[in-house]
Amino acid sequence: MSRSAILEHLRALNLTGMLAGYKELLDRPGPVTVEQALLELLEAEAAQRRLRAIRYQLGQARFPVYKDLDSFAFAASPVDELHIRSLYEGSFLEARKNIVFVGGTGTGKTHLAIAIAGQAVVTSVNVV
Repeated sequence: MSRSAILEHLRALNLTGMLAGYKELLDRPGPVTVEQALLELLEAEAAQRRLRAIRYQLGQARFPVYKDLDSFAFAASPVDELHIRSLYEGSFLEARKNIVFVGGTGTGKTHLAIAIAGQAVVTSVNVV
């Protein structure tokens, strides 16, 4: 089967991760075993699908803007940084608990909620 036919089939089957991985595989110098090539193509497709799933779920969440903990000013807010970082790592998910932020205006409740929820989406998406 020619390379153009393989590329055509990958496009027709909408295997965009494999398509990109195949092009990279062709550009690599030296021999590659069939098993190694197949593994790399499957990993590329899985990574692409994971990214699409994360993008979709973040879009469905309809966060007004993207926020993360790196841009949060813990020094300017009365929140407990260690506790927030443990929540960011998903400790509440494993314990099957909810989070409720209570505080005055401008204390960072929305910022923290978006950052923690976004991280929960990223860590929970598992394609394989």
